[in-house]
Amino acid sequence: MKIQELADKTGLSIHTIRYYEKEGLLDTRHVQRDNNNYRNYSDAALERMKLIKKFQGIGCSLMELKDILKDHDTNTRSNQQVIEWISSKIDEIERKKEEYDHMLATLNLMLEYHIALENDPEKAQAMLKRMQSMQHTE
Repeated sequence: MKIQELADKTGLSIHTIRYYEKEGLLDTRHVQRDNNNYRNYSDAALERMKLIKKFQGIGCSLMELKDILKDHDTNTRSNQQVIEWISSKIDEIERKKEEYDHMLATLNLMLEYHIALENDPEKAQAMLKRMQSMQHTE
């Protein structure tokens, strides 16, 4: 299949597919050059792109993707190593979740304060004093 068809089937841009190829995530099993030098992608390329999207969906970096795909191709990691990687990924996501929860709490407080500024300036003033006293105790 041509690159546009692969892009349509995966929801990825042509630029992204070429980038993945340049970065070594696709190899000769996935893409061949025709006589006219056009890329021709195999069904294996479609499956590879789906696998890449799955791992991106859980927050894997390009470097992690390279390692995962290398292991997928060579089956070099033991089950215990895979378990350890999954556990570390869970820990990473939990840390990020805590950071996002903190950001959301801060934004909600800011929103509440600014709404109070318009509707109840006394409440806003009291909130501001509470926030300032909380900063001094941290």
